[in-house]
Amino acid sequence: MIGVPMPNQRDSLIDDLNRKLDRFFGAGKTVQEVAPGVSGEREMMFGSAHSNKLRAARDKDAPRLRELAAEGKTVIEAAKQMKMETKRARTIARENDIKFPGPP
Repeated sequence: MIGVPMPNQRDSLIDDLNRKLDRFFGAGKTVQEVAPGVSGEREMMFGSAHSNKLRAARDKDAPRLRELAAEGKTVIEAAKQMKMETKRARTIARENDIKFPGPP
């Protein structure tokens, strides 16, 4: 309609939210507090198919990396022996809780 001022979108959203809150609490419902660190979200929802494939590939290398750590190799020596980048070896170690001797 020409000449009629447009309502502010922000105000209309806030009014709608307030109506919904009034309806929620008016029906006798209460707020439920969720403890920190607890949620209904599944961990698998975060990430993508591509990152899941990359993680699966890293998990295949984890047993051999764990053996090299048990032999006393440092992360740099183990990465060289497995012909991979040191950063990748550190990522695998962090994800699979593998402890290497020497500096990190």
